[in-house]
Amino acid sequence: MASGMLSLTCPSSSSLSLPHHFKGGAAGKPKLLNQASFFGKRFVNAKSFTRTSMAVALNVSRFESITMAPPDPILGVSEAFRADTNEMKLNLGVGAYRTEDLQPYVLNVVKKAKKLLLERGENKEYLPIEGLASFNKVTAELLLGADNPLILQQRVHSVQGLSGTGSLRLAAALIERYFPGAKVLISSPSWGNHKNIFNDARVPWSEYRYYDPSTVGLDFDGMIADIKAAPEGSFVLLHGCAHNPTGIDPTPEQWEIIADVIQEKNHIPFFDVAYQGFASGSLDVDASSVRLFAARGLELLVAQSYSKNLGLYAERIGAINIVCSSADAATRVKSQIKRLARPMYSNPPVHGARIVANVVGDPELFNEWKEEMEVMAGRIKSVRQKLYDSLCAKDKSGKDWSFILRQIGMFSFTGLNKAQSDNMTNKWHVYMTKDGRISLAGLSSAKCEYLADAIFDSYHNVS
Repeated sequence: MASGMLSLTCPSSSSLSLPHHFKGGAAGKPKLLNQASFFGKRFVNAKSFTRTSMAVALNVSRFESITMAPPDPILGVSEAFRADTNEMKLNLGVGAYRTEDLQPYVLNVVKKAKKLLLERGENKEYLPIEGLASFNKVTAELLLGADNPLILQQRVHSVQGLSGTGSLRLAAALIERYFPGAKVLISSPSWGNHKNIFNDARVPWSEYRYYDPSTVGLDFDGMIADIKAAPEGSFVLLHGCAHNPTGIDPTPEQWEIIADVIQEKNHIPFFDVAYQGFASGSLDVDASSVRLFAARGLELLVAQSYSKNLGLYAERIGAINIVCSSADAATRVKSQIKRLARPMYSNPPVHGARIVANVVGDPELFNEWKEEMEVMAGRIKSVRQKLYDSLCAKDKSGKDWSFILRQIGMFSFTGLNKAQSDNMTNKWHVYMTKDGRISLAGLSSAKCEYLADAIFDSYHNVS
């Protein structure tokens, strides 16, 4: 029906249509109608019927065609976990660090940085579009090294983003606008949100082989072949360290070969660095892949996140870094990223940025942070070793579980299929993603043997 018109079906099956706020009066002048005058004596017998018809018509939503979205495959795991009342339940779905008591952990260095903010009485004024200048400075230095000549030559620019996801999304928008038709290559498998980000930005993507189920390791030959076969000038999305979901990283020698192929094909490396310092316990070791590519003179995009290594999950603090062949090019790219950010979210939040700037920019706090990261990474390595030991003690079938020790970071890719993963949840109350990934950051030493029982049962007794 026409906008502004209300159609009423009367008992006589005739139809009355008129503007909902007036009806022509004497001399053609509009006459305002209230509900009482509209439902006068003439329509008294139809009052109940017409009111019902009106209610039905007005309750039909203009959003009726929008269907219910499926639950998020990762965040939905936590919802199911919270609803479970079993005391042995384990949440190994979400990649968030937990203490040995399986409680969320706020780093001591973060508490000190927050105290500094209160003492200084920092204001809450808007940040520039590119974010907090002191944050952008330290984040580039953390990634590439403070004395990196690329920084001194002003060939590196950083734009504060909404953690890793928001930074990836900004880069995707840049690709869509300035590299129309260019394809992004994503590892198979990869973090579940990668495909969502590029789909939403309307950037075409394809997958390169990465995981070899026969070895529960890296399919390096397949990876290299697929990168070689990709159209020249493609963007290759690489996990800087602690590959999510597999926990399988290339060796230093393999990174050299990957760089060779990308350079030969004139591809653009695009790193996602979500775990710097949190994987090995060393900030420098975990940034070595990015630094290798930068040292070769390759132009790069690098998305960074401080959710894991500083535990700033809810602060949504990260950056998109651009490494270009000249300072002029880097400045122009930064200007266009700012232009893309402006209609998305205008400017980023300040609180998390100040925490990062205080921690990384203060030598004493920075050293304390590195010590805390070593403790967190060490705890994950410890439960990884204990899980492996428990599985070996239980399983006398000859199954090789050593892949658990070869993986790195907070995740382990167990090799369990969907049915086996379902058994883990339905029978053992172990909540995990359906691809077989478990977060060792959510596991305690006390629960390692129980988890080993669940994996042993699911692997051997469920096909």
